[in-house]
Formats: sequence, structure tokens, C-alpha cells
Amino acid sequence: MKLSISQQGVALITALLVVALATIAAVAMTTRQQLDIHRTANIINGEQAYIYALGGESWIKQILLRDNNKTDSVHDLWAMPMPPLAIPGGSVQGQVEDLQSRFNLNNLVKEGQASPEDIILFEHLLRTLKLSPALAQVVVDWIDSDMEAKIPNGAEDDIYLSQTPAYRTSNTLFSSPTEIRLLAGFDNKNYQILLPYITTLPDRTPINVNTAPLPVLMALAEGLNETDVTALIADREKKPFESVQDFLIHDALAGLEIKGNYLSISSTYFLFKAEVQIDKVRTELNSVLHRLSDKVTVVTRSR
Repeated sequence: MKLSISQQGVALITALLVVALATIAAVAMTTRQQLDIHRTANIINGEQAYIYALGGESWIKQILLRDNNKTDSVHDLWAMPMPPLAIPGGSVQGQVEDLQSRFNLNNLVKEGQASPEDIILFEHLLRTLKLSPALAQVVVDWIDSDMEAKIPNGAEDDIYLSQTPAYRTSNTLFSSPTEIRLLAGFDNKNYQILLPYITTLPDRTPINVNTAPLPVLMALAEGLNETDVTALIADREKKPFESVQDFLIHDALAGLEIKGNYLSISSTYFLFKAEVQIDKVRTELNSVLHRLSDKVTVVTRSR
């Protein structure tokens, strides 16, 4: 049976439509397949990068364990940044920071109650960073065991329950420095200024005078100025302090009353930062490490 011209036209259009639909479906399938391939590659590369970062962590743990010096300073092997090392498809690099070069916020309470000496030290640090010392009372109220706000600048549940969303005070030690963003009076600007100089370690820890940065050293006593501390750091760079007493008798501290019971020349807590790049995937690992006499344990690990 011979088709009419109009019927032939309809058949041709139908055939073209079928071919177009098949082409669209094929392109969609191919595109989806390419996306799946890239997604799978990213997942595999991400997992490989994480394994390399853990390898770097294990290496640093061994370096810390083999460090037999009585002091911990920026001259030690662990303090040297790990240069970028080539790995298949990318690179891995890392560095270690002494967390006891910072002020431990959890020192602000002792057995659930405020520690006056540590509060004074923290207030000095806040002033040094040109932040309000009144923020110290807010921090203490967040981690002390009672529900009574410090007078006149403290903050307990009555402040936080009025927020949206509402929440309560922790009434326990900080688990991370980022937690401080929840506290009254701490906006992002204050947080970013304070962050490089604070830590939240699970034990009471002294400040290592061989690694502490200028603002932390200036906070050790009222009256310490930047010029004197800069000179102290310059001498420390030449030769680390071999005892707390050596530090206390330095000329820059003459006439100042500084208690040595919250100072040290060595450390047990460190932060390992690793960055791994494989193809287009980048993975970062931050590990808080605790060095004991016979091993190094991981306190926290964030990816």
C-alpha cells in the first residue's frame, strides 16, 4: 500500500522525533554516567587523601615520642613545617603547633569553681588584644558548676534562654574553642581576634614560655609592654629557656610579679594540621595530640 505524501511526511517527522528522543536519552545517560564517574573519583580521592593525612599524623606522633629534650621550643624537630611531599596524583603537607603556647580556657575553673589567678591572666590577655576584660566573667559562667551569674557582667541561663533559638549554659568544660561563639558578647570579630591565642584542653595546663606568642606573654603580668616582650622573644629564639626560673629572671621581667606555677618550658598537648591534595580533591585534618611518657594519643580529630 502506497502512502500519500502527507502520510510520508508524518512518518518522517515521527522517525525524526524518535531519533531526537533517543539522542536526548543517550546524552542524558552519558552525562549522568560522567557525573557518577567524577563523583566516584572524588569519593575515592577523598578517602585516599584522608588515609595520607592519617599517615602524616602517625609520623608526627613518632617524632613527638622521640623528642627527648627537656624543653619544647620552636627549634625542635616537631616544630618544623612538613614541606609538601609528592604522592600519586598530588601532595601532602603538615605542621605541628604547641597548644600550650595558648591560654587554656578550661583553666578558668578548678573543681567546678572559678580560679581567680587564671581569671586575672585571661583578663590581661583580653586587654592585650583590646577586648573587654568583662568577657572573662561570661566565659567563667559558661563552664562553672553553679547557675549564679558573676556580678556584674556574667551570663547564665536567663540570658541564653531568651535567644532564638534558646539554649542553656554548658556548666562543664569547653570541648572546642569554637564553642565560645555561643557566649554572650562574643561576636565573630571578637572570636576571630581571640581564637589564635586560646585552646580548650581537657586538663589544667601551664603556658609554655618557650613557644607562647607575644600577646600571651604580655598577659602574664600587668605592666609588660610590647618592647620588653619582643626583646624576651628575641633572646628565646637564640636559646630556649631551660627552666621557668631562667625565664622569670630575664631582664624584661624585672620588677614584675609573675607566678611560675602556671608556666612551663615543655608541653604535652600539640595540634597537628595536615593538608592533602589529590587531583581536584583537598582534605584537611586537625588532630589534637597528647604526649605521654610512652605514647602519643589522639584527643580529638576533625576533618
